Amino acid sequence: MSLLLMSGLRNGYSRALRTFSPASSCFSSAVPGARPLHGISAARARPGGGRQRRLRGKASLWAAAGAALLAAGLNHLHQAEAAQRLPRAEELALRCESFMAPPVSPLAELEQELSLGSMRARMELLILDTQARVCRALAAADGGAAFTVDRWERREGGGGISCVLQDGNIFEKAGVNISVVHGQLSEQAVKQMNSRGKSLEVKDGKLPFCAMGVSSVIHPKNPHIPTIHFNYRYFEVEEAGGSKKWWFGGGTDLTPTYLNEDDAIHFHKTLKEACDKHDPELYPKFKKWCDEYFFIQHRGECRGVGGIFFDDLDSPSKEEVFQFVQSCTQAIVPCYLPIVEKHRNDPFTPEEKLWQQLRRGRYVEFNLVYDRGTKFGLATPGSRIESILMSLPLTARWEYMHTPSRNSREGEILEVLQHPKDWVH
Repeated sequence: MSLLLMSGLRNGYSRALRTFSPASSCFSSAVPGARPLHGISAARARPGGGRQRRLRGKASLWAAAGAALLAAGLNHLHQAEAAQRLPRAEELALRCESFMAPPVSPLAELEQELSLGSMRARMELLILDTQARVCRALAAADGGAAFTVDRWERREGGGGISCVLQDGNIFEKAGVNISVVHGQLSEQAVKQMNSRGKSLEVKDGKLPFCAMGVSSVIHPKNPHIPTIHFNYRYFEVEEAGGSKKWWFGGGTDLTPTYLNEDDAIHFHKTLKEACDKHDPELYPKFKKWCDEYFFIQHRGECRGVGGIFFDDLDSPSKEEVFQFVQSCTQAIVPCYLPIVEKHRNDPFTPEEKLWQQLRRGRYVEFNLVYDRGTKFGLATPGSRIESILMSLPLTARWEYMHTPSRNSREGEILEVLQHPKDWVH
């Protein structure tokens, strides 16, 4: 189930909690090295651009990647040091100070659940940490735009935190949402899950559940900076006999307007490295799944250049899958922010901006026509529509029978979208 859906499952209230910007006191823990990368740029690849340009592009990409990876390492080192110095309650309170907003679950409840080794509590902290880390990196890269932090509650149980940046210097729209919800699954939701091969036993038409995750879509202004989407989630249900079933899902994928092979290679290699830490068979399996899932059937093309995607993952063990998901979340900043920094100052023409708008139209088509989480959310009474539609860009365009030349840069990206490539071998 998409987190755009889970963020929307509430019949409650929402309020603007606060505005987050690089100038706020909490921003002192922003990803180190993100802002100094402004000076790193490379001209986008063009036919006949020459070997030197490609080498400079690679050098800038890896320099930016190194800074992002160093930032992630320092962040985890600081957390490890704090864990050694403080009792659990103080450690938890200190960790929560770095989040975009207080956890959805009460701190006392989280502390008790953590002492019991609860996966629910550990996953909630992971998605809160992921949201904060990504928001800070994006705000630092944007250079002044603010995230609106919208904390909402769900009457049936749980709630969420939506963080949205609009009309920034770099990003036209960037949303990073988390939700932690629980209650009874609807009959329609159970049917959808069973259609994917599950066999969930319902008692008196009810199925208790708990679901949580983080979901994000980033739409930049510059057509030479690609759009990114990621989503990582955890689900538990209690069947009629009292037995519990659990699974994880998620993925990260890239949607460029124009093809830059170095960017695609860097993106996929970073995700592959995260997967290979756990099993070398995961990346090829989940890369193929991503290409198949994000396919716009009526257009005969993929939404983007892919990444990884998985769902209903419940083996080899809960702990091992959690560790894998954690590695995937830690790969988000280093797989994307170096690409943003590399292209942030690229010039673009009105014609290139027009092509970006047309490609965004394809993005909208997939999300509204095929994405099962979006469709289910829109059909569910009481859904939080603003969170469900957070994935859509501010602007998009459709033109009748627009067909670019096969030998153009527009035709180049279409060829890749119609015939997915292996980017790491």
